[in-house]
Amino acid sequence: MKFSEVTGQEKIIERLRQAVTSQRVSHALMLAGPEGNGKLALALAFAQFVSCENRTDTDSCGICPSCSKYEKLIHPDLHFVYPVFKKSKTTDPVSEHFITEWRTMVHKTPWFSLSQWLSHIGVENEQGLIYASEAAEIIKKLNLKSYESDYKIMIIWLPEKMHNVTANKLLKMIEEPPEKTIFLLVSEEPDLILPTIMSRCQFIRVPAIEREALSAALSAKYDLPSLKADTIARSSRGNFVKAMNLVEQDDERVKNLSRFIGLMRLAYMRDVVALSDWVEEVAGAGREAQKRFLNFSLLQIRENLVMNISTGMPDILNMAPDEAEFAAKFNRFITPSNAPDIAGELTAAHYHISSNGNARIILFDLALKLARLLRAV
Repeated sequence: MKFSEVTGQEKIIERLRQAVTSQRVSHALMLAGPEGNGKLALALAFAQFVSCENRTDTDSCGICPSCSKYEKLIHPDLHFVYPVFKKSKTTDPVSEHFITEWRTMVHKTPWFSLSQWLSHIGVENEQGLIYASEAAEIIKKLNLKSYESDYKIMIIWLPEKMHNVTANKLLKMIEEPPEKTIFLLVSEEPDLILPTIMSRCQFIRVPAIEREALSAALSAKYDLPSLKADTIARSSRGNFVKAMNLVEQDDERVKNLSRFIGLMRLAYMRDVVALSDWVEEVAGAGREAQKRFLNFSLLQIRENLVMNISTGMPDILNMAPDEAEFAAKFNRFITPSNAPDIAGELTAAHYHISSNGNARIILFDLALKLARLLRAV
């Protein structure tokens, strides 16, 4: 991938270019920021730029042997680490076992979420992790001499998902890196990474994609009218993943909206029997789907609160049309007095689901608490 193929992020791109052209490339870079902002695309473009045999001051050439291999993700000096899962209790999974699926996913688009990646590799009710077995693979790959390029480059996608053993092994390698080695860590939750690793990386905060750049990219990708593309770009708040989902009428978003509407209505009516049925349905969806639903619900609460307190200011709302249709009737129940508590309960439920708690108990407890909070207006 070339820098010219990255959507927006011109300031970050210029910073990365300058690091290479001035020969001041850090051996460990951390690109951190929210989902869908192009961190992985930036890492891929930067790695290709570093290794390009005929790069200009602004971009890789895209045609030299190195670039050709980078475009296919098969360069022998380019390595990847990413969350995977155990196919059976006896296996010790490493990223290399899923490299074919990874290349397919990235070739389709480098803008994707963890949940989309896990769905792509067939995860149902497990959480993706970078297991302890990955540590030996990292050491083996990076202790070898580079094959073709000056640098060996390892891109670690979502290092916050690393097992502690792997994290500690990585710390030792970052402290004493093999010669001509570059680590590119791509993180969405850097606060979950070991502070000792953070302190040894050059930290680059990658913001959400600029609305104008995202709108232009959507128009080009989907041949959308500029007004529609701009509306979707504004609704997605700089998240290319969400923007693509909105354009493609993502089934999961529609399903999560239906679940959110059902939960809010039943909680307000205090229909405990129907809430119990709702819990059974959502509890059977799998942990990753439950976490995505809770994140979706948090965003809906935020948007409903904004709608409630900002009458006459539609430009600051970020909702799809079907979400706005429900919010037009529902927003009066989300106020500054109860919104923080509702958001807190959704966040707590997400934490407990992530910690492998019993989904039925967690979701039913959440529903009962919402039944109380929605009436506290």
